[in-house]
Amino acid sequence: MIWDRIATLPLVIDGYALERLDAAGYDRTTTQFRLSGAGEEGVGEDVGLFDEGGEALHAAGPYLELRGDWTLASFCAHLATVDQWQVAPPEWEMARSWRNWAFESAALDLALRQAGVSLPEALGLEPRPVRFVNSLGLGDPPSAALIADRFTQHPTVGFKLDAAASWDEAIVADLAALGCVATVDFKGRYGLEVEDEAALIAMYRVVLSAFGAALFEDPHELPEVEALLDPVRDRLSLDAPIHRAADISTPTINVKPSRIGGLQPLFEIYEHCAAHDVVMYGGGMGELGVGRGQIELLAALFHPDSPNDVAPSAFNEPEIPDGLPASPLVFADLEPGFRPTPRGG
Repeated sequence: MIWDRIATLPLVIDGYALERLDAAGYDRTTTQFRLSGAGEEGVGEDVGLFDEGGEALHAAGPYLELRGDWTLASFCAHLATVDQWQVAPPEWEMARSWRNWAFESAALDLALRQAGVSLPEALGLEPRPVRFVNSLGLGDPPSAALIADRFTQHPTVGFKLDAAASWDEAIVADLAALGCVATVDFKGRYGLEVEDEAALIAMYRVVLSAFGAALFEDPHELPEVEALLDPVRDRLSLDAPIHRAADISTPTINVKPSRIGGLQPLFEIYEHCAAHDVVMYGGGMGELGVGRGQIELLAALFHPDSPNDVAPSAFNEPEIPDGLPASPLVFADLEPGFRPTPRGG
């Protein structure tokens, strides 16, 4: 098993620190956890929203007892026994997975650095160039102009678009004509209220017939939608429901490590998909720091050719800067640890 290749890595932890990250140009804040030990440091990122609980977390400082000599597996087991939310309970239960992933990814980074090996070396896998897409909404009111402008700037980069009931035939036709839409995300599995069901169904009718090669992610579980999905069932994907291998029921899934929340269940999902011919692509959750490079490297190891929603974080800015990498991302000359810096292909 993949997990067994790293589970026994020795891990020495002397302490940890917190680091607040703020996005440039838009409202987004995350927290990096920095584990230290044996002269090395390992870093992971908590993608949770920086609400009052986040402020309290930073005000309290590092209050968990994590010091000791561990293996990676025994440390992950220890994390499951401690209350990572003593300061303030999470607003959403999913935040527990986000924080646990931050600790476990930091522990993996630290264990690899202490061992002097990179993650690909430890797993016996070769990273390959990673195809990535840019995930965006079309604004309110929606317009295809932003996508057209970005595609002109970065013609190697496709898009994962958040669909909305306000999309009409003209907007969808404009998007389809660009030929750069890799995934349409309906956001139908988050339990969000449907305000105008008739408009939503009308949007599905237009979208499902317009994009002949795109993946359709998280469609709504409505009878009227189900009736429209039969011709495209081979291109359906699930995102929000995927937490463990047992949750997989579509031919394609979006793998989000921070939502899965742990190293062992993540690698079990990779193995399940390989054994059952399930196509994977990676998904991000607004990472601002080390977390984005980590999911890019995982994509390079397990699903490099898919439309991975792991574009470098600067692609999430309202006005993207010059000098951003092209797709695919390439990993070469990796240093020890789980903290890569890719370059554009």
